[in-house]
Amino acid sequence: MEIGNRSGSDRGTMSQINVTPLVDVMLVLLVIFMVTAPMMQQGVQVNLPKADSKGLPAPEATVIVSIDRSGVVFIDKTAVKPGELRERVAELFAKRSKKELFLKADKDVPYGEVVRAMADIKGAGVERLGMITEPSSRR
Repeated sequence: MEIGNRSGSDRGTMSQINVTPLVDVMLVLLVIFMVTAPMMQQGVQVNLPKADSKGLPAPEATVIVSIDRSGVVFIDKTAVKPGELRERVAELFAKRSKKELFLKADKDVPYGEVVRAMADIKGAGVERLGMITEPSSRR
């Protein structure tokens, strides 16, 4: 009579899963996501002004108009010629039911240029216009 053999066969050893390759793959994926996440920012790089305000929820298909330091206007990442902002925005929103847009302007852009862009955007039929700023460091 043999002691230790449960079912009468030699299958008493238990198989174990090696998790080391899984951990290696997960760490590589983590590094890849950490490196590529900053590159996924949308739009043109501008130096935003700081303001104390509550953030707005951003819908998935938002249009962002940017004004860089030199005064060049962009719709998302496409440059717009001076005087064409109103008609380009009107074309964009002609078939959309939700007419909202976000404006981000470099803090060194003259106030008059920002107001002119806002007037063109509102004149194109945009109902909601949000301003993008950086949170202020005062709290």
